[in-house]
Amino acid sequence: MYLKIYEDNPNPEQIRKVVEVLNNGGIIIFPTDTVYAFGCDIFNTRAVETIVRLKNKDARKPNLSFVCHEMNQISEYAKMDDAAFKLMKKNLPGPFTFLLRGNNRLPKLFKNKKEVGIRIPDNNIAISIVRELGNPLMVSSVFRDEDVPEYATDPELIHEKFGSQVDLIIDGGMGGIEPSTVVDCTESGEYVIVRQGVKELRE
Repeated sequence: MYLKIYEDNPNPEQIRKVVEVLNNGGIIIFPTDTVYAFGCDIFNTRAVETIVRLKNKDARKPNLSFVCHEMNQISEYAKMDDAAFKLMKKNLPGPFTFLLRGNNRLPKLFKNKKEVGIRIPDNNIAISIVRELGNPLMVSSVFRDEDVPEYATDPELIHEKFGSQVDLIIDGGMGGIEPSTVVDCTESGEYVIVRQGVKELRE
């Protein structure tokens, strides 16, 4: 399925269609404030494993992130001290991935992970999907090192490449190519920029 959704004012009926796909264990490709990403319900183990296969990655490694729709939702799945909370509050929503220590509410597949990547993208489509779903999306960029950039930024070309491998592709306009800035907040009171991405961190 291929769905055109306008970021300025996402159609609630279309968002419900997307969530129906996710509730049925589907894989979607959707826009963020950086690059297009694979997404699924974090509690659907089979769907998570499918994305891991698509990316040739290990679900236990911290290169799979969660998209939340607000700060309160983050605290349900990850631990953050006051310093991390203040830093995130200043920079989210935005093109940042914050690495935090997970808590015991993480899905089984992630129990062995010492840290989880958390995002609140500045993108109305992504936020609307997660809000309607009621829990975070597990996400991973569609961009792979060997890819021609256009195949990770142009929704029609993304559809051409991945249309047979996922259940739904959302066309939210041209995507970016620069990734999010990754910030490690797993040590109390400290942070380390692991990867500089599209935007500078505000301290």
